[in-house]
Amino acid sequence: MKINTLIDKTILLLLAAIISATALGQTRITGEVTSSLGSPVPSAAIVLKGTTAGTTADSLGRFSFTVALKGPQTLQVSSLGFKTYSEKIVLSDTVLTVLITLPDAANDLEEVTVSAGSFEASDKAKGASLTPIDAYTVAGNGGDIANALRSLPGSQQIGEREGLFVRGGTNEETKQFIDGILLKNPNYTSVPGIMQPARLNLFLFKGVLFNTGGYSALYGQAMSSALILESIDMPEKSAANFSVFPSNLGAGFQHLAKSNRSSFGGGIAYTNLHPYNSIIPQKPDYYRGPEYINANANVRLKTGKDGIIKVYLAYAESTIGMRNADVDSVSLKSDFRLKSRNIYGTLSYRDELGSNWRLDAGATYSYNQDDIQTQLLNLQNDPVSIASSPFDSKNAAHITTSDFAQGRVVLTRNFERNQSLRFGGEHFYFRDRWNYNQKITPLTDHLSAAFAESDIRISENIAARVGARLEYSSLLRKATLAPRASVGYRIARGEQLNFAYGIFYQKPENVYLYQNRDLNSSNAEHYVLNYSKKANNRFFRTEIYYKKYKNLIRTYPGLSNDGTGYAKGIELFWRDKKTVKNLDYWVTYTYLDSKRNYLNYPESIRPAFTTPHTFTVAIKRFFQNINTSVNVSYSYATGRPYYDIRPGNDDATNIYDSGKASPYSALNLHVAHLMKLFKKSKIKDFSGFAFGVNNLLGTRQIFGYNYSYNGQYKTPVTLPATRTYFIGVFMSLGVDRTDDLLDNNL
Repeated sequence: MKINTLIDKTILLLLAAIISATALGQTRITGEVTSSLGSPVPSAAIVLKGTTAGTTADSLGRFSFTVALKGPQTLQVSSLGFKTYSEKIVLSDTVLTVLITLPDAANDLEEVTVSAGSFEASDKAKGASLTPIDAYTVAGNGGDIANALRSLPGSQQIGEREGLFVRGGTNEETKQFIDGILLKNPNYTSVPGIMQPARLNLFLFKGVLFNTGGYSALYGQAMSSALILESIDMPEKSAANFSVFPSNLGAGFQHLAKSNRSSFGGGIAYTNLHPYNSIIPQKPDYYRGPEYINANANVRLKTGKDGIIKVYLAYAESTIGMRNADVDSVSLKSDFRLKSRNIYGTLSYRDELGSNWRLDAGATYSYNQDDIQTQLLNLQNDPVSIASSPFDSKNAAHITTSDFAQGRVVLTRNFERNQSLRFGGEHFYFRDRWNYNQKITPLTDHLSAAFAESDIRISENIAARVGARLEYSSLLRKATLAPRASVGYRIARGEQLNFAYGIFYQKPENVYLYQNRDLNSSNAEHYVLNYSKKANNRFFRTEIYYKKYKNLIRTYPGLSNDGTGYAKGIELFWRDKKTVKNLDYWVTYTYLDSKRNYLNYPESIRPAFTTPHTFTVAIKRFFQNINTSVNVSYSYATGRPYYDIRPGNDDATNIYDSGKASPYSALNLHVAHLMKLFKKSKIKDFSGFAFGVNNLLGTRQIFGYNYSYNGQYKTPVTLPATRTYFIGVFMSLGVDRTDDLLDNNL
């Protein structure tokens, strides 16, 4: 036993001597590999670049190895889901300890992202991606963010109504959200046949996410599309601005505290198109306005290190009085009067709760009142009352008032490798009252929603977003569950493939719920496949999709949810900021195949708000030597279908006339010259004048036809005037708001 022990000790001493001899003149490298959140990265590969020396991190992210090399070397560390890390080290016969934090691969500009069905414009956009200013400065947008996005694929060119018509959906199927809160009335109240402007200023937002399908489970009540807007935090600096255009006067300011931790501001705008209309003849006989008043105020306050509270208040008012030839009689006119008031307020709060949690909360309240009077007139503009149909319903008074409130809380838990879990809930309160000829119909609904969604990084090149949304409406007394999922696969640097799927529910519009409370939500099922490639200031994107509608509203022979439909198509987008110096342009093409059997349609037909082919091009050029910018946009769309649908003698509706309107073709030109009026002043001014023409070529746009009650007469739905002109001056002090001022007046 003693002999054996002696032999063992001898062997150990010999081995120690051998190891010591071998280690003489070597360097031992030890260390630890962690993620950006501080957790260990097991199995990370550690090597000296250009050699075979190295090792693998253990389950705690720790490593140790010995090398005989000397002098400067590069230590390289890599692991799946992280960017490869390199560090210069010097080997000199000592123990070297290195602590390494591996950046998430998702923080790389070339990260794989889940983006099927969405088009992002943000201040973070790089290269040929869109920024908000890119989208806003498209000629012909009229200061409306929805109009600006009509230059992107998926949107239809609808000239007689406001809002976005996306992939076979109506404008009611696209909703706008600000910091997660629903914007109930984004535009001034609708007027028959005439597009109304937006209520909010474009420069309130720093990010725009235009979802044309398969959007996040955090949003609901939009069957086709969600326009998600992110408001700015703090202004860059204190500033003021004003503008004078013949039909529009505007002024505003922003004050930033010296601590940069709070700000407040406000603005006011007044528009009266009556003087303009007296010079440029309009198709409607405007005897009042159109007149728009808008006043707003905002306060922003930073709380703690990362928290911020944002408050926005706005009041808007519109007044319109107009006369048109009555479609049922050449000896009569139809009078339309509108007085609309809107109050809107929103409060949002955002903060980081520790290193891995984030809280987003918000609340809003809005009040809207539309007072609409319609009247039958003779050719001398005197009121006429005719007891027989269809004239007996043309003298009417509609007063619609609505209160809307929403509260919302979202919690986000971040994990390493840019993975996260978001969950929360929101409650909507709708209270509407429709007063028709002194008969009041109330409508109240409490809609509650809970949602959860997770970003999952499956591998370095594959990411997924999976979620679901549960909603319950007290008015419909029904709950809906909507699953959503999307996957992104990075093919190569700047090249990606995406897929999205989801079900999207939406309540029927109030005009139907006033008549029947037993209706169900309509829904659409989305399938989206997307490919994009971005390189060298050029960007290509194509997307194919299929959308299936269920439970659409039918109005004949009675109100029901028996309607169905589908939409499918392909879209292309190409942007190039490199080929021609100082020239930026993008081109889009949209193919849409859509049919519906809803409302009073007798069969499944192409809806009157869709057309198969839409093409747009936007070109922007700034001539530095003369400080002048030139924006040109051109849109072409094949003719939309039109129908005369009326009840027949067989207890069903029939199509008595149909056709295809002439193609839509519009060329818009905007020119702005910039200058400084007070070059020696301490406060910088950004001044200039601008002019432009919409529909420069004077193409006669026909969007469809209005039919008389018996189909004997039809009148085309066209633009109020063939061309629209503007000219004016603007000035901003402190911050260059040139683009904002121009866009609010174009």
